[in-house]
Amino acid sequence: MRRFEFTRYLLSAILLLTVTACVNVGGRMAEALSNSVLNQRDPVTVRDGLPAYLLLLDGMIRDDPHNPSMLLAGARLYGAYAGAFVNEPARAQLMSTTALDYAQRALCLELKSLCAGLGQPMDQFNQILGTLNKKSDVPLLYSYAVAWAGWIQANSGDWKAIADVPKVEAIMRKVLQLEEGYEQGSAHLYMGVLLCLRPASLGGQPEQGKEHFERALELSNGHNLMVKVLYARHYARLVFDQSLHDRLLQDVLVAGVEYPDLTLMNVLAQTQAKALLESSNDYF
Repeated sequence: MRRFEFTRYLLSAILLLTVTACVNVGGRMAEALSNSVLNQRDPVTVRDGLPAYLLLLDGMIRDDPHNPSMLLAGARLYGAYAGAFVNEPARAQLMSTTALDYAQRALCLELKSLCAGLGQPMDQFNQILGTLNKKSDVPLLYSYAVAWAGWIQANSGDWKAIADVPKVEAIMRKVLQLEEGYEQGSAHLYMGVLLCLRPASLGGQPEQGKEHFERALELSNGHNLMVKVLYARHYARLVFDQSLHDRLLQDVLVAGVEYPDLTLMNVLAQTQAKALLESSNDYF
């Protein structure tokens, strides 16, 4: 099985969508911070500045430990920061564990039936998921799945962690069922990567994954350049389609990065696209 390695790319994108979730926690100051981060062209500034905000969120959660919104804000920011900026394995494991803990605490406060079913066999887990039919549950389900995926990424050497992938996939499918366009179709992005973790000969479903990537492009109206980076990295490379791979990445490199609330994500996408394109001939 290919190494479970997608969340570094995905969470660099999710980072830029998570700070907004904190707006209701800190009022106008959080909103100003959100706007600054989302539209920042320098990832190093974000990398160096956000740890202080992580500490602030930790303090808020300790002061109000049963606030689901605050727990989700902490989960998503911890997971996103670890996925985008942390290269040390031990530190990534620590931060992703904090993210998953915060997300699970929020889940258990709001969706007690699913909380109780997390350790159940897949059939029972799916039965519980099937009872969830409220669109209002989507942010919680999505945030938990993202945190869980980040934890699996950080513990990718543990096959017990890898065994949880089907449950992450099941939650993302539920998100798509309830609200396909949530966060510009980001659940489609996750599904695209999940289905491309293995080649078809080993049980993967790359052609279905391709459909999810295409739908993510539609729902983001092409403004989210990270979609094409992930499409190239996880589908085109898997099926050895260099023409598609290079075209997607070249599109990213010539695109403008400036777009409201997507600027930093697009800067990160161009950095990754450049590295992937430079290694194209060696890979193919």
